Amino acid sequence: MSARILIYVQHLLGTGHLRRAALLAKNCAEAGFSVRLVSGGFVVPSLDTGAGVLVQLDPVRCREGDFSLLLDAAGAPIDDAFKARRRRQLLAAFDEAHPDALIVEMYPFGRRQMRFELEALLNHAGATRPKPLIVASVRDILQTGRKPGRNEEAARIIERDFDAVLVHGDPGFIPFEASFPPVDLIAARIHHTGYLAGPAPPEAKLGDVGWGEVVVSAGGGAVGGALLHAAIAARPLSPLKDRIWRLLTGPSMEAAERAVLESAASPGIVVEQARPNFAQLLAGAAVSVSQGGYNTVIDILNAGVRAVIVPFAGSGETEQTMRTDALAGRGLAVMVKEAALSPESLNRAIAEAHVMARAPSAIDLSGAATSVRLLAGWLEKRAR
Repeated sequence: MSARILIYVQHLLGTGHLRRAALLAKNCAEAGFSVRLVSGGFVVPSLDTGAGVLVQLDPVRCREGDFSLLLDAAGAPIDDAFKARRRRQLLAAFDEAHPDALIVEMYPFGRRQMRFELEALLNHAGATRPKPLIVASVRDILQTGRKPGRNEEAARIIERDFDAVLVHGDPGFIPFEASFPPVDLIAARIHHTGYLAGPAPPEAKLGDVGWGEVVVSAGGGAVGGALLHAAIAARPLSPLKDRIWRLLTGPSMEAAERAVLESAASPGIVVEQARPNFAQLLAGAAVSVSQGGYNTVIDILNAGVRAVIVPFAGSGETEQTMRTDALAGRGLAVMVKEAALSPESLNRAIAEAHVMARAPSAIDLSGAATSVRLLAGWLEKRAR
């Protein structure tokens, strides 16, 4: 199909939002769409968009603990001039793409700090003729405990500006209303897709990198240092102390912290950057130890690996804890709460996970194909 799609995404701390949007872009391109992915965060090495074209805006990020303060490449708070420049870049990217469909990742369910450019984008798209299909793309779980009225405000924006909402989750596992109670306000626009997952990795075999290892990953790496340090201290206590423990630091980890980890690593511990073949590493691993971000959890389910998950809970975050609790309730992971993380608690969880049965999860991982099918159907209907 030759329709044009523009996807907007802004990652601020980790890389999960960008990687999820990149996977959607790649699958849309493979289906024959002309795809541009507009990213407002910092560049992530080895990002795979397939035939989709990456458009990079002047990047912004935030520091852990303060998602309201946006910082530029020099670490300085962005000002009105920066915001005006970003708006111009974003609208220019829209006009150049002239999309048949605009997909906005997370907003209005999150990313309120980007309203300075997203309101302009939605107004511009709404005034374009012919008007593109406007779709929100959102993960399975939203941040809970938000200020009163925020959910209702998001519902009003969906009603006003969006034609559909792609919820990339499985309602049989975690229903969207678990983190967005007023779902009935926009029920006609909600479409569950299943989880956005890449292809399942090939069956692992003896001799593969990762075979029989304890693979400890920190996601993007911005907030995973404590987990990696705990793993180094846990290894001597573990029944798996004779295995290789492979620690993946992530692209967002500061070089100084990575150097500290490397110096603390004893023989048998490998410290390296995150690998593009992460899912294949997990397929042969004895145990995966990680945080509970969306993409990492999908890789765990895809690989069918025994898992210990320490969900990120800083800055009042609830998303990873809710997802991990649901996995643990199905016997698909052992959870260690971030506040209880220690070498001893991690060691106990690894020992427990190592003897768990490996079984299919029955969680819907068809989100990529389903999203493409829905978009194609909507665009064909509009064309007719």
